[in-house]
Amino acid sequence: MLRFKCLSFTELQIPELYALLKLRQDVFILEQDCLYPDLDNRDQDSYHLLALDAQDNLVAYARILPQGLVHQDYVAIGRVVNSDQVRRQGIGQKLMQEAIASCHQLFGRIPIKISAQCYLLKFYENLGFKSVGNDYLEDGIPHIGMIYQWPTTS
Repeated sequence: MLRFKCLSFTELQIPELYALLKLRQDVFILEQDCLYPDLDNRDQDSYHLLALDAQDNLVAYARILPQGLVHQDYVAIGRVVNSDQVRRQGIGQKLMQEAIASCHQLFGRIPIKISAQCYLLKFYENLGFKSVGNDYLEDGIPHIGMIYQWPTTS
């Protein structure tokens, strides 16, 4: 059983903030061996999507950044991460579907931009994202920009 919570920075409880920062550190800095400034002063103005298991442990996370915080014309989703205990169980897909739904609920039909690790290109394409531009190195890891455009309604 997976439960989602989408909270502003000020709504986060201290244990939730600690858990999400630890998960980001464990995966992005330690596991991926990538030294980068995770604390970038954007958390305070962002929304934090927590995926909790039946025991209320944080197993996945994504950060939702309002339009204008990173991209002038887009909402952004970043810091998408799964705990190593739940990989290959479909949690990443559920997390991103919930992140897209949260973007819609928070901001309406503003397009969403992500900076995807290149090896996850097909994963994000299956969620409706389209690549834009050329790939690039971000913190030493190949990435590509991708955009989600809301389907037109008839």
